[in-house]
Amino acid sequence: MTFNSLTFAAFLAIVLVVYWAVPAKVRNAVLVVASYVFYGWWDWRFLSLIAVSTVADFFIGRQIHSSSEERRRKAFLWLSVGVNLGILGVFKYYDFFVESAAGLLDDLGVQANPSTLGLLLPVGISFYTFQTISYSFDVYRRRIEPTTNIVTFATYVAYFPQLVAGPIERAQRLLPQIENQNRTFPNADRRWEATRLILLGLAKKVVLADGVAGIVNDGFGDPESMSWLALVAAAVGFSIQIYGDFSGYSAIARGVSRLLGIELVLNFSQPYLSRNITEFWRRWHISLSDWLRDYLYIPLGGNRGSALQTYRNLALTMVLGGLWHGASWNFVIWGGLHGLFLIAHRLVAGGRVPAGNPRLADVGRIVVCNVAVMVAWVFFRADTFDGAWAVIWGIVSGQSGRLDGVDALTIAGFALATLVMDLVERRHHNSSFDAGGTSTATTTTVTPRRELLRGAGAAALVLAIVIFSGDTPVPFLYFQF
Repeated sequence: MTFNSLTFAAFLAIVLVVYWAVPAKVRNAVLVVASYVFYGWWDWRFLSLIAVSTVADFFIGRQIHSSSEERRRKAFLWLSVGVNLGILGVFKYYDFFVESAAGLLDDLGVQANPSTLGLLLPVGISFYTFQTISYSFDVYRRRIEPTTNIVTFATYVAYFPQLVAGPIERAQRLLPQIENQNRTFPNADRRWEATRLILLGLAKKVVLADGVAGIVNDGFGDPESMSWLALVAAAVGFSIQIYGDFSGYSAIARGVSRLLGIELVLNFSQPYLSRNITEFWRRWHISLSDWLRDYLYIPLGGNRGSALQTYRNLALTMVLGGLWHGASWNFVIWGGLHGLFLIAHRLVAGGRVPAGNPRLADVGRIVVCNVAVMVAWVFFRADTFDGAWAVIWGIVSGQSGRLDGVDALTIAGFALATLVMDLVERRHHNSSFDAGGTSTATTTTVTPRRELLRGAGAAALVLAIVIFSGDTPVPFLYFQF
């Protein structure tokens, strides 16, 4: 069940009716049931993994909190980490490391006969695993008190709007909203903002991401036969595709959650307008960037040691962040490149991020940043290292070959559409609501003219979605992570 399907639209309509019709004290139970139905739609067998993480971390969190002995508290913390990373390791990384070790032995002349599991990768396992681990760490650090209601905690772990592709929420932000039973039916402002986010997210997915998918697939599918211009189009196209796909999902998740009276964290803030790589990671997949900083980079030592130690910590954090995305050496290379980019920025500019929004004078820095990001995206998208290198070498060498009707105007059109949607979203990104549905942003008087513009904008988005929608919904890219 994907956000861009009629099945999900029907599912959401039923959930909203039931959710707001039942007494407030049972709404979380409705969310748990709805979340398990949503996740089980792919494969009901994987619900057991979510249940194990939920039950384990619920009781472990209480033990960590109630224990006064530091050694005991730390033991329970590592038990939580072991359970969650153990599940993640078996289903996501076991075969990868076994096959990599076997390949290394073969290169050394040692015949290996590896035994792999061949397990299916559960949808979104990396996201909810990181979310439950952060809960245990925050209880251990005494930043939060553990919840005493297992239904509340189960809602936190399995909350369906952000279950399979984030954002990765923190317990100290999401749990209080789930525990609050005073959530009220969304008012007109809230309903409009939720609808706008959902439509904008669908447009990013269907128009941008799915619109450039053909160009991307052609270029990365057979890079040796494509011209350098077609490969540039594929590389730029993938930058648009992954952003439209992932930020589109995040926008839909925020809109759906807003209809349920719960606010999710902003996960993207115009990342392709970043003036350096450090700023990029403050704008791209913000919830993951914050998680890696707080639960990996800082515990490794952050920037508290020598310069070399700081560079080591940056490199390790980004390599592991790359591996989090998938069991492939290409993801490790992608993470490693970003680690090198961050180190280079610290060497050149001390890791500083310019204040204020980008201006015309920043165009050069924005272009350089995007070129670096796109080079790394090539490894992220390609199936193998050889495939990634074929794309890069084809571009650098000015390779001749097929163009297949791809021209600069096609990609420029999609890039312009990306910028327009970004500007629309940026205009509203400060609009938020508390758990009761009251706007915390400056209220704007809704005039007839403004209502007309709202309606026209919504109609334009719906029309674009209908025109670009295919017969079969295309799954979101980040479902595989």
